[in-house]
Amino acid sequence: MTRILTRINGFLWGAPALLLFLTVGLFLSLRLGFAQLRLLPMAWKQFCGKLMPNGEKSGFRELCTALAATVGTGNLVGVAGAICLGGPGAIFWMWLCGILGMASKYAEAVLAIRFRLTSEDGFRGGPMYIMEQAMGKCGSMMAWFYSIFGLVASFGIGNAAQINAVVSGIGNMMERFGMKRIPGGELLLGLLLAFLIGTLFSGGAGRIGEATERLVPFAAAGYILLCCGVLMFRADRILQAFSDIFRGAFSPAAVTGGMLGSGFQALRIGCSRGVFTNEAGMGTAAIAHSGANVDQPVRQGLMGIVEVFLDTIVICTMTALVILTSGVPIPYGSDAGAILTEQAFASVYGAAASVFLAVALCLFAVATVLGWGLYGARCAQYLFGNDIWKGYVISQTVMVVFSATADTGLIWQFSEMFNGLMAIPNLITLAVLSPEVVRLTKDYKKAGN
Repeated sequence: MTRILTRINGFLWGAPALLLFLTVGLFLSLRLGFAQLRLLPMAWKQFCGKLMPNGEKSGFRELCTALAATVGTGNLVGVAGAICLGGPGAIFWMWLCGILGMASKYAEAVLAIRFRLTSEDGFRGGPMYIMEQAMGKCGSMMAWFYSIFGLVASFGIGNAAQINAVVSGIGNMMERFGMKRIPGGELLLGLLLAFLIGTLFSGGAGRIGEATERLVPFAAAGYILLCCGVLMFRADRILQAFSDIFRGAFSPAAVTGGMLGSGFQALRIGCSRGVFTNEAGMGTAAIAHSGANVDQPVRQGLMGIVEVFLDTIVICTMTALVILTSGVPIPYGSDAGAILTEQAFASVYGAAASVFLAVALCLFAVATVLGWGLYGARCAQYLFGNDIWKGYVISQTVMVVFSATADTGLIWQFSEMFNGLMAIPNLITLAVLSPEVVRLTKDYKKAGN
């Protein structure tokens, strides 16, 4: 079974799928006149205004929920793995993927507001509602499949992978300090996390939003400060790190000493890890953005641009610079992501780095479980009705305990497959509805915004 799933995932996340992601992102960028770059200053200004104590907060909670699902282990471990497997040049292609992904995420957020519905607990939307309302009978079938794929993926990438990362991170921290693992410690940790996450889930979408609104800015700011601490001590190596990234994108062998010699490998790894970390094109963030209390779809689309910018251009870049300036030998050819990230931070913080990373992993992982939990719940409600929420919450909390104590490799393979399948109907929808995104963007400009 594992071998079969590996082959399927190799195809789903291989060259054809990445070409589809990049093609749709480029198509939207051209149709919109690269609005993700032209509107970025306005988007950033609005985002910074929402951070102020008396700032206008509409759409901020939904942005935090979307960021909660995207800013996670991929930003810490995935970036390091990309450098190991694709060389420093993989980061360049990750940036490119992020820039095109900003257009996809912008379109997702705009369409989420345009085609959302009003329910008893506020607004509700996402790709399944967009497909159902705008794509006719074919769209209804696509919406059903999308919801099935999203529901399954929420238990894998949104739960099992994150909880596993927390357990592994805490275990590595204990070993770093010469501490023995506590018998049954994984079970106790799983029960603790299950109680915490179950309590937040039981409060509904509102409580999830409140939690992510507090957790995500704190966790992201704390991690960025940790990175800045390393870069302050390695400031003389930053320009060389950028040079390695640009040179490695087209000539990996020149940077890796011949260990990696394929430019296509750098492109493939960088793009695939970029999609994994920012989820642009997956459609999931549209579920979160649809709940924003805004009257103009483009206003929330701007937060979609900020989401990818913060995730890929800021946080992933910070991780990459920490690794490339640390002086730690990079084991090219092997995906030693977690170890390499810890060693890079340890070059400045020493043994305390394992504590910092364990805390960061815990915060990011819990945030991701919450964000993806909302996605999975909305997919379940679309399929089975509103009353499914309580059963879904119970299932997710049980999955937390199971993920902390068992080998979830097969579950991860399944979720990775369904994650890839989610993107296909969503990318088709974005391409077909691009004229509506263009119209809404033009109307927003004509209104003097």
